[in-house]
Amino acid sequence: FMVLSRDPEDLMDRRRFIRQTAAAGMGMGLTGAWPTILRSRRPAETIRVAVMGVNGRGSVLATEFARRPDCTVSVLCDVDRRAAERVAASLVEGPDPLVPTLPRIEADFRRVLDDVSVDAVAIAEPDHWHATAAVMAMRAGKAVYVEKPCGTTPAEGELLVAVQRATGRIVQMGNQQRSAPPSIELVGMIRDGIVGRPYLARTWYANSRGPIGRGSVAPVPEWLDYDMWQGPAPRTPYRDNVIHYNWHWFHRWGTGEICNNGTHEIDVARWALGVDFPVRVVSAGGRYHFDDDWEFTDTQTASFEFEGGKQITWEGRSCNPLPILTRGRGTAIHGDAGTAIVDRAGYVVLDLENREIARRLVGEAGDALDTRGSGDLTDAHVANFLGAIRGTDALTAPVSDASRSVLLCHLGNIAQESGRAIRCDPASGRILGDPDAMTRWERTYEPGWEISAL
Repeated sequence: FMVLSRDPEDLMDRRRFIRQTAAAGMGMGLTGAWPTILRSRRPAETIRVAVMGVNGRGSVLATEFARRPDCTVSVLCDVDRRAAERVAASLVEGPDPLVPTLPRIEADFRRVLDDVSVDAVAIAEPDHWHATAAVMAMRAGKAVYVEKPCGTTPAEGELLVAVQRATGRIVQMGNQQRSAPPSIELVGMIRDGIVGRPYLARTWYANSRGPIGRGSVAPVPEWLDYDMWQGPAPRTPYRDNVIHYNWHWFHRWGTGEICNNGTHEIDVARWALGVDFPVRVVSAGGRYHFDDDWEFTDTQTASFEFEGGKQITWEGRSCNPLPILTRGRGTAIHGDAGTAIVDRAGYVVLDLENREIARRLVGEAGDALDTRGSGDLTDAHVANFLGAIRGTDALTAPVSDASRSVLLCHLGNIAQESGRAIRCDPASGRILGDPDAMTRWERTYEPGWEISAL
């Protein structure tokens, strides 16, 4: 790493950074994680992984798991057989294939759970599948890597935590910046006082998404198992502007931009500020850019207030890509002695005179708005998950903690939909004194697909 300062007395040497990073790790349950992640090793036994949903983000997960020397991808599960076949072929092609044999392809996730040779499942299907599949996998004895958001409602987050505690399974959420060395390092520095007392974290995401149009009821494509794609969601006719990506913007299947991408930045903010549940949430915004079937906001500003005089703000612009602080996405942590700015490429720290006092960049960051999210952060997060399965590492993003960040995003949506400030219990995040807002705490399932903690 490199630390820059205008004042020689402010220079921090390597030993101090190591102590800070270790302290951050101890505080977040990271003891011993990075030495294990960074050293090369070939285990005596191979962890067998099944990946569910490989058309987008799941294709990256399949590749990252397959690249690891300590595991193999044995099953690919997707309702679009074309995607599964394409990814399976990519894992065995070339002179140095990533897996020894062609992965088995399944359309029905339940058949994967019946396979006793599968040790872990990575869930990257649409959001409405995440909690249901994770609960089913835990009860089938599998370790679980579930993409963000870990549920479509606050109730699903509570359920995942309850089932994880009951089963004792390893459950990691895909908020991969928790496994990024620069982010871990910066949180340690913030704990050590580099920005003084941190009190405000500003988060943002700006993209240039186009319109999704007005869809029409259409025949189900021959390559798609639409009934299995719907899974736990109430049934509705197939429409031609939903699959494969636009489901994000429909309440029946998706969770909007704040859960889709805000989860990452809001999670970093909550981590840096050291807060859990808010006491008050407000939101304003709407579908401003286009007139189409998109049901969530494309423009949103949400604010989360916490006890102790701390606040997180979220600015989401799905259809206007103007960067903030030169970044398309990121988090700025303001304190009474300075500001830290962090994204997936690293961080910079400024004092109150806007002088740079610390910096760490990890080279080219890649496309910060890449919807598949490939890169070193995913590789590190996958390695941490596998280390936890082997008992050598502590999870960097256990669902018991990660679900709290997702809850903030859901509360942002609830405040937006209700049109008023939401007050919450700081001990649990549950909404206080607003029965109408609490009706949004849970979702409706297709009969026969209900899940519970029992």
